[in-house]
Amino acid sequence: MICLTHFKGNSFYLNAELIKSVEATPDTVITLVDESKIVVRESPAEVARRVIEYRHAVLTGRYEPSSAGA
Repeated sequence: MICLTHFKGNSFYLNAELIKSVEATPDTVITLVDESKIVVRESPAEVARRVIEYRHAVLTGRYEPSSAGA
């Protein structure tokens, strides 16, 4: 899971495996596999970086939920 910030400011954790796409419209909109959408404060590049870090940590056995997306 990765930590993100809702557009209104509160933090939440998102299962990175459920992300279908991320786009700037100009706000960052994440579309999930079920077609629901979430608007976040992070840029698309930052979301991508966090997903890559999460997947790298999982594949190398270094994933710790308390540090997800940090």
